[in-house]
Amino acid sequence: MKLYYSTGACSLSPHIVLREAGFPFELERVNLASKKTAADEDYLAVNPKGYVPALKLDSGDVLTEGPAIVQYLADKAPEKQLAPAAGTMERYRLVEWLNFISTELHKQFSPLFKPNTPEETKEAARNTISTRLNIVDKQLQGRDYLTGNQFSVADAYLFTVLNWARPMKFDLGQWPAVETYMQRVAARPAVQEAMKAEGLLKE
Repeated sequence: MKLYYSTGACSLSPHIVLREAGFPFELERVNLASKKTAADEDYLAVNPKGYVPALKLDSGDVLTEGPAIVQYLADKAPEKQLAPAAGTMERYRLVEWLNFISTELHKQFSPLFKPNTPEETKEAARNTISTRLNIVDKQLQGRDYLTGNQFSVADAYLFTVLNWARPMKFDLGQWPAVETYMQRVAARPAVQEAMKAEGLLKE
């Protein structure tokens, strides 16, 4: 398998899951501005959507969209318990959280990355993120991870998105359970390996 990624982007989530699951894989960095890969490949030929992540399977199929990719990987390594079994209520709870992270957190951070976003739009996004983090903080109270005491693919995604808080000067300090959770996830060996591989942590 080959993961197309951009440093620190949402592709960090499937990168973490690949390492948690113990799969052999290649990494191919993408320049999102030029749409070229590190090997000078036309990324739009790989993923016409033009953004990361994309996972090229050994079959040649390409899977896009982070929540779909991480569930695919979890189902390929059921013994790692990165997602509950398909068809169970626990699995639908996981899907529920993946959708929440995608629509209510991930997309709310997007305006903060764009220098030409009006300040009032950024402020509205920060307010929405704060409201959503109240929900996350409550969910994490008394739990090690988002859906209980077992690390799941939803944690890889939530950690990736909330890792943008610091560079965006968004203080997580008012959510103690979230802060503790971020430290717990950051300490996982697979997370450390992924972040080092992307240059987000020093060796």
